[in-house]
Amino acid sequence: MAATSTTPARWRFPYRLQVERRLHVPRWLSPVVSVGAIVLALILGAVILELVGGNWLEAYTHIAKASFGDLGVFSDTLVKATPLILTGLACTVAFQMKLWNIGAEGQYVMGALGAAVVVLTPLLPAETSGWIQIPLMIFFGMLFGALWGAIPGLLKARLRVNEIITTLMLNYIAIELVNYFVFAVWSEGGFQQSAPFPKTAWLPRLADYAKAWPVLRGLTTHLGLLLAVAAAVIVWFILYRSLWGYEIRLIGDNARAAEYAGINITRNTVLVMMLSGALAGLAGMSEISGTLHRLQTGLGAGYGFTGVIVAWLAKLNPIVVIPVAVLFGALILAGREIQPSGVPRLIQGIILFLLIASEVLLRYQIRLVRVEAAGARPA
Repeated sequence: MAATSTTPARWRFPYRLQVERRLHVPRWLSPVVSVGAIVLALILGAVILELVGGNWLEAYTHIAKASFGDLGVFSDTLVKATPLILTGLACTVAFQMKLWNIGAEGQYVMGALGAAVVVLTPLLPAETSGWIQIPLMIFFGMLFGALWGAIPGLLKARLRVNEIITTLMLNYIAIELVNYFVFAVWSEGGFQQSAPFPKTAWLPRLADYAKAWPVLRGLTTHLGLLLAVAAAVIVWFILYRSLWGYEIRLIGDNARAAEYAGINITRNTVLVMMLSGALAGLAGMSEISGTLHRLQTGLGAGYGFTGVIVAWLAKLNPIVVIPVAVLFGALILAGREIQPSGVPRLIQGIILFLLIASEVLLRYQIRLVRVEAAGARPA
């Protein structure tokens, strides 16, 4: 007679995680995931602040007060947000077509150089009216940015060169090119900056109208913000209300289907990279004309790289880019006074990492599935 085993069965958790590819992504899921990524990034930032001896509550309270506490500081926040809107739009346009333009920083710098050429060459006499000088600076800023974007566009379209590598390397070339002009050509007394631009080359600020409206006294927001908002509307119209925008999005969704439909991918690759570069170039023009009022080293300030985060967080929606850029402008403005000084950039990096990781939740759904016990028979 066989002996009966008295060894008890090992207990197992009756559920397991199952990952399945989504057939349909609910419209509400994408914004919820983005907000969740920001909240989690702020929580992790708070933990890091505590670990390095800081006070996360005081730090975050300071960011809020120093960026939105009154009309004056909010005006400064909008100044910081202006180039971020434009570089965010530059990345949005390229990313819609799955062109990974990491060169908005270099295109931004080249746009600043193009605007400076108008003033420092000079193409126009110093006493030229701003009604003529500023539009010409806008044109040259966008032209220089577009040409800088055309280089990786042509290499991608004609030779299939990876645009991530070319755009990233062109950033450093653009920065060193500007350094050459600042140090060797237009240096003011040997310093790392050019001579100041004449007032006719300055973008008008709200404070310039304080005599007529005293409430505007001290407000630094300049015309570049209006240009950025107008650019966001135009980019939205191009992407969602024009035939070219349909082609851009179709190529991004399925390049083979677009080619089969007769869409010229080579031409669109170059044109989209040029448009992306032009938007970043406009950001560079608005910064030196509206804020710095001269060409100098270090004018990039990471706006091009932050534009990548802005575009991704906005889910490539040109209109949503505006409020996202304002939030990051606040972080840049108030974060300069937070110690350790690298914490704001660390928070930005965490946000980007979590946004990329959160794409898994958009493509796949995670379910908790009950596991049947061994030997169990279905009822």
